Amino acid sequence: MKRHILLGALALSFSVQASAQKELFLTQTECRELALQRNEELQKANHALQQAELDKDIAFSSYLPKLDGMVSGTYMFPDMDMMGMELQMHGMYLAGISIIQPLYAGGKITAGNKLARIGKESAAQNLRKTRMDVTAEADKAYWNYIAVRQKVRMLEAYQIQMDTLYRQVETAVKAGMGTDNELLRINAKRSEISYQLQKARNGADLCRMALCHTLGEPFDTQPIPVDTLIQVTAPARLDESIALRPELKLLEQQIAARQQQIKMVRGDILPQIGLSAGYAYYGNIKLNGMTADPQGNYIPFTQKLDDGIGLVMASVSIPLFHWGEGLKKVKKAKLDLQNAQLDLQRNSRLLSIEVRQAIQNLTDGYNLVQTAELGSRQANENLRVMRDRYTNGLSTLTDLLDAQSQWQQAESNRIEALTQYKTYETEYLRCTGRLGE
Repeated sequence: MKRHILLGALALSFSVQASAQKELFLTQTECRELALQRNEELQKANHALQQAELDKDIAFSSYLPKLDGMVSGTYMFPDMDMMGMELQMHGMYLAGISIIQPLYAGGKITAGNKLARIGKESAAQNLRKTRMDVTAEADKAYWNYIAVRQKVRMLEAYQIQMDTLYRQVETAVKAGMGTDNELLRINAKRSEISYQLQKARNGADLCRMALCHTLGEPFDTQPIPVDTLIQVTAPARLDESIALRPELKLLEQQIAARQQQIKMVRGDILPQIGLSAGYAYYGNIKLNGMTADPQGNYIPFTQKLDDGIGLVMASVSIPLFHWGEGLKKVKKAKLDLQNAQLDLQRNSRLLSIEVRQAIQNLTDGYNLVQTAELGSRQANENLRVMRDRYTNGLSTLTDLLDAQSQWQQAESNRIEALTQYKTYETEYLRCTGRLGE
């Protein structure tokens, strides 16, 4: 009795757990949108763009005057002797403001602003690249999950076929019109299908968790793809241009950044001109001493000093001799520019190869879909014919089992070809810089 109660409790527990799984119906577009909303790398790329915006504003402030204020208090001891008088600063205060305006900084301010604008453009391109990568990852996870789910359903249908065949042969054996050897062969096939089905279900669960990870959903979520009827059309004229690739634009902006960095380094060996102005007010300074009155008697006196002073100053700084340090830094920066240009040449070729590979995959993928669909139609027809012939005693069990195996393989090939084509489609758009545009 206790055993039955325990089994019932376990069954109820599994039932509650299964019903607690959240079902999430998804189209391909919704899958992309959800992945883009929750991807951590995309959020970081967006933050990098915001930081680049702030860097641009910070760089622009170098053109503007800087206004600073200052307040200080001093208590000095002992008092100072100044030509027979005593200077006393017990709580002296000083307050002032100053303004500094750079007039010429060797071109570093202008170069710094251009560099900040390049940084903002690079961050925007990096955000585009990350969006495309996330979209491609979401598509791949989505179609992989669809493929493995369809394989599970196909194997379940195959299992039903074998179960039906087993019952037919079992009835024939009981009626003396079949042999036990036929039942054994069907049972062996049923065991093989059960093994394949278990593997497919395990694979489906792994693909489900991979899709949940891509979507930022809990791992107990049950995504249900909506796009199960996959339509494939012949690829139109395919463009090999890489002009829209964010990677190419990032390489071009790297060259532009190196050019501005040369100007920044060169600015260190050019004159620096600035203008500054300020005003300060000081007080609570006392001067104690002795002075003679009209009768010639010496009496003590105290004089308080409270006043303000203004200051305007122009400055010019000219580097004269630093043992060639500045020129060597310029040469080093120019070498960095040449390296960036070499990177552009090399990676442009690699990007072009990647696009051509994507085009080849897409073309081959479409041809595979046509071949797989033809094979699937032929396998279905062959299976139908063999069933009729076996029922009418015109073919052997071996022929029927072979036809069913061919049907399974053809269906598996069709599923793989269709879902792989959709992945190739996404990859082509990513490689040409048009994914999600």
